[in-house]
Amino acid sequence: MEQYSVTGMSCAACSARVEKAVSKVDGVTACSVSLLTNSMGVEGTATAQAVIAAVEAAGYGASLKGTDTNAASHSAAMDEEALKDHDTPVLKRRLIASLGFLVVLMYFSMGHMMWGWPIPARLEGNHVAMGLIQLILTGIIMVINQKFFISGFKGLIHRAPNMDTLVALGSMASFVWSVYALFAMTDAQVRGDMDAVMTYMHEFYFESASMILTLITVGKMLEAHSKGKTTDALKGLMKLAPKTAVVIQDGNEIEVSIDQVKKGDVFVVRPGENIPVDGVVLEGSSAVNEAALTGESVPVDKTVGDPVSAATLNQSGFLTCEAARVGEDTTLSQIIRMVSDAAATKAPIAKIADKVSGVFVPAVITIAVITFIVWMLVGQTVAFALARGISVLVISCPCALGLATPVAIMVGNGKGAKNGILFKTAVSLEEAGKVRVVALDKTGTITSGEPKVTDLLPAEGWTENELLTLAYALECKSEHPLAKAIVQKADALQMHSEEVTAFQALPGNGLSAIWNGAAVHGGSGKYISGLTEIPPILNKQAERLAEQGKTPLFFTKDGVLAGIIAVADVIKEDSPQAVKELQHMGIEVVMLTGDNERTARAIGKQAGVDDVVAGVLPDGKEAVIRSLKQKGKVAMVGDGINDAPALTRADIGIAIGAGTDVAIDAADVVLMKSRLCDVPAAIRLSRATLRNIHQNLFWAFAYNVCGIPLAAGVFISLFGWKLNPMFGAAAMSLSSFCVVTNALRLNLFDIRNAAKDKKIKPMNKKEQKTMTKTMKIEGMMCQHCEARVKKALEAIDGVTEAVPSHETNTAIVTLSKDVADDVLKSAVEAQDYPVLGIE
Repeated sequence: MEQYSVTGMSCAACSARVEKAVSKVDGVTACSVSLLTNSMGVEGTATAQAVIAAVEAAGYGASLKGTDTNAASHSAAMDEEALKDHDTPVLKRRLIASLGFLVVLMYFSMGHMMWGWPIPARLEGNHVAMGLIQLILTGIIMVINQKFFISGFKGLIHRAPNMDTLVALGSMASFVWSVYALFAMTDAQVRGDMDAVMTYMHEFYFESASMILTLITVGKMLEAHSKGKTTDALKGLMKLAPKTAVVIQDGNEIEVSIDQVKKGDVFVVRPGENIPVDGVVLEGSSAVNEAALTGESVPVDKTVGDPVSAATLNQSGFLTCEAARVGEDTTLSQIIRMVSDAAATKAPIAKIADKVSGVFVPAVITIAVITFIVWMLVGQTVAFALARGISVLVISCPCALGLATPVAIMVGNGKGAKNGILFKTAVSLEEAGKVRVVALDKTGTITSGEPKVTDLLPAEGWTENELLTLAYALECKSEHPLAKAIVQKADALQMHSEEVTAFQALPGNGLSAIWNGAAVHGGSGKYISGLTEIPPILNKQAERLAEQGKTPLFFTKDGVLAGIIAVADVIKEDSPQAVKELQHMGIEVVMLTGDNERTARAIGKQAGVDDVVAGVLPDGKEAVIRSLKQKGKVAMVGDGINDAPALTRADIGIAIGAGTDVAIDAADVVLMKSRLCDVPAAIRLSRATLRNIHQNLFWAFAYNVCGIPLAAGVFISLFGWKLNPMFGAAAMSLSSFCVVTNALRLNLFDIRNAAKDKKIKPMNKKEQKTMTKTMKIEGMMCQHCEARVKKALEAIDGVTEAVPSHETNTAIVTLSKDVADDVLKSAVEAQDYPVLGIE
């Protein structure tokens, strides 16, 4: 995705116009414009020149955002500068200047006229002079706020009216009518018609024209300030990027700019300093605070061979490290890019507002004109009819509609990033809260992924220490994961043992060697039972351990049984709690594993999952996800390469513990920590964000639905309600501010608090119903053709599976909801395969 900066946008109508213009460019496959960050993400093969030309033709400005893969700090500084609140200071200066002249204008127009405030004697009774003073002051205020008129009329010329167009038309109409009234009053005074003079003097709307501009500027300033707050999380991440590093060159410590650090360079970090780039510890040990990346406040101990990440804080020891990932490749840079890209995408729910915004301003202008005409036809004065039309123009607010979704998405994304939860797109942030089934990979997700010794059961005449010493001596030579667990246990107890000789590893069975002149063996019960007799009591204990999901390993010395050591991939401490929280949300939890049924059931019981699917290979996991989709949206949580197909197949793929790069690429959500409790937290945050978006959209729609009829004077005959244009402008200026402020409330949301979780309603039979369609397709010649058709169809929302066949020239499509035949046909024909029919 190419990122562009867009200038000149003032409301949702502007962003809709830009998006529509760029989407028409040849080679553009997807375009998303963010009014919040004044940015645009474009996917496809179109050149930057073509995209920029399309934006400029629509009446706006655009430039390609520059990136430098060798200069993380430089690009971070550029991005930070782009996110900086440039609008608020400018608007503040405009507002102060406008208020200064408005106070003087209001003094003459209302203070003297209504309350008899004193004015110079020369102006007493000189109505024309009073009118000229108001004209001049209003003209100055209009010049100060000329941006409304430039942007508004520019949009009108390009047939893309925006919010500034409404403001400009409302203010200009007030000004033009007031100028007409001033000239008419002057003519009446020359003729000596004092009644006409007083009539026209009361039809001055100079103060309304000025007040409209000033109040809208107030709203714009408040909105800009609040919008600046929504990007605080992203700006905070950018500020974490260190600017310098101390590297070792020719044996000397030299401080260099961060963009000069290259992969393989050796750098040092003293206590209290931030680690400059991702690397590996060569010398030293320390406690490193990784809260900036993971949200975990407890420091992590680092020693030789351990990885360290940029922007984390070295708290205690002196570390010498080798740079492993620099520039845009560091973990911090990837997090910043993910959060930034997510802000540049659009949530599906935003499409409703976009459709309305596209026709909103023209519709409002039409309503204003109709309002004016109707009031004139019913016999009202031009001034009265004009006031109603102006009120309609200035009360309408497309900005509130346009900001309702992106501000909530930005704040939600920032909240997630602070807690080590990264949503790649706005779609994933919205959809995560809708999942009905969560499938959990066992190894590394529910369990720690590293086998550990859980039980020591010495035989009669043996002690635990003797049993472990024997096992340690034998397993030291083995590379098996279970052997490593025993070695780690012995190392933790600082055990020592004589080295074995004649070591042999028998695949699938066990180990044999000579230790201190004695023949020693270790392995499965089946293997050991062929060498010596196992007492019934130990056999029963071994069976009990196996039922608990543990692997019992038997050891002998000179044919005499020494005992059993049980090893297991133990479940994480927070796994049962995480599963319980998901179930409390009304979500079904399924565990997927390649382990045997008995081990899988034991782990599943400890974790408390609803169902266990054992003995599945990576392809099998993908098939299980496909079948689970019949129950609703499915989230898959995994950490390894073997989970990638399932992560891709699921509606929401969640990579946990910043797993393998393949898993991260396939996932929609990335959890920086290995805590399973972050899964319900991510879903909880998604639901809170979606709820906030609904509130914002309700306010934006309700405000306009109620405000426009009120401004038009619909309620005058019923209740006598009449809206002054100045109050309409005040309401408009506050509407966007209210939407942005409501979105900022998400910063106060506690994503770990499960007390207020609500269960989603179970799917009814109608929702669970699946259907199939058979498509007759021409032109498929090989498996590659089948793969293209399959990928195109399964990308459609509602298609759970597509099985194309070039031999029968058909594709059987399984649907979870009704999908129009035209949609299926278009997807296939876009790949250049004609569709002959659909049954």
